[in-house]
Amino acid sequence: MTVLIDSSHILNSRSIKLESLPPLGLYIHIPWCVSKCPYCDFNSHKIPDRNDETLEKEYVEALTRDLEMALPQIWGRRVSSIFFGGGTPSLFSARSIDSILTTIRTLLPLEYLVEITLEANPGTFEVKKFTDFKAAGINRLSIGIQSFNPRHLRALGRIHDDREAHQAIRIAQINFNNINLDLMYALPNQTLEEAVHDIKIAKNFGVQHISAYHLTIEPNTLFNRYPPSLPSDDLSADMQLMIEQMLGVEDYINYETSAFARSGYESRHNLNYWQFGDYLGIGAGAHSKISFSNKILRQVRYKGPKEYLAKMMLSKAISNAQIQEQHEVSHNDLEFEFMMNALRLTKGFTIEMFQERTGLSITAVQEKLGIAEQRGLIVRDHRRIIPTLLGRRFLNDLLQIFLPIKKNM
Repeated sequence: MTVLIDSSHILNSRSIKLESLPPLGLYIHIPWCVSKCPYCDFNSHKIPDRNDETLEKEYVEALTRDLEMALPQIWGRRVSSIFFGGGTPSLFSARSIDSILTTIRTLLPLEYLVEITLEANPGTFEVKKFTDFKAAGINRLSIGIQSFNPRHLRALGRIHDDREAHQAIRIAQINFNNINLDLMYALPNQTLEEAVHDIKIAKNFGVQHISAYHLTIEPNTLFNRYPPSLPSDDLSADMQLMIEQMLGVEDYINYETSAFARSGYESRHNLNYWQFGDYLGIGAGAHSKISFSNKILRQVRYKGPKEYLAKMMLSKAISNAQIQEQHEVSHNDLEFEFMMNALRLTKGFTIEMFQERTGLSITAVQEKLGIAEQRGLIVRDHRRIIPTLLGRRFLNDLLQIFLPIKKNM
């Protein structure tokens, strides 16, 4: 039996004090895909029936109840960004996305020109559908291309081919002027020349944002059970350097480890994560980080779509029935969690931001910052801490310094 955990009184004997609350993003998780990719460890599930309108309707109703129950925790706060992630949110109809956004606008105050992103896969693109997504209020599209090479797409288990990838981008550019392309490198048996080819095609489309992720083998994936032949560490490092150099000369700013944007088109939603902002996550398996004046809470919704929907049926009788886990972030974990996000940013973070977002003094991590500086992993002055190129290349080693020390009970 799963128990709702509220261990805040155990984890934190000392409360923090936040002078102000950080920006708030809203994440909506759509958990279904046409098929499950062998490398994917996200909370995604093969959709039972792509034409099952009843399932879609039930899920939209569950999201509405989820948001309504969460309102007391974020009452009065403006939403700075909205992100539909998955899974494959573009499987849902534009009518459903419009219904969700209408509910959000009714229940929550939104920032002016709020960024509203929808993740989409090329295999789900239709011209009329994406015109309707724009009409519903979507103003940023994130397309899961992964590669333009048909051999690599097959190896990754993608449902689209290279032709459909090109067509999807062209359709997107008819309707949207803020587009991200998700690419991956260090793919099974990928050569440097093939990685170069993918980046060339992506930048030639002239989109506003490109994300380039190193393929990693995650637990509980098919690739973990049957590992493919991957490029060596040295070749993977050459691919990363190539991506940074090629996009750098095309006026893309490498503002985060894997993110490249034209000036003014940085992802506001993702930046909020990396700057240790708050986010309310609704939907199956969605995570939340919510700050209060004296504490920071983390929550996780029930992961399985069937279980989540069943819990939402109980929501009128049981408050917060959708939350599987909840805990208050401890002082030690606050230090590490902030660094785990902010040190991904190429410009690092200000001392002021650390203190504002954690409620802790910078002196709490002064010794650890000194160690990182001695190892050449960061540079710092009286205002800002910045990861060096070495620190970005060996980010795990840098973060290891800030891992909380577990005390014996």
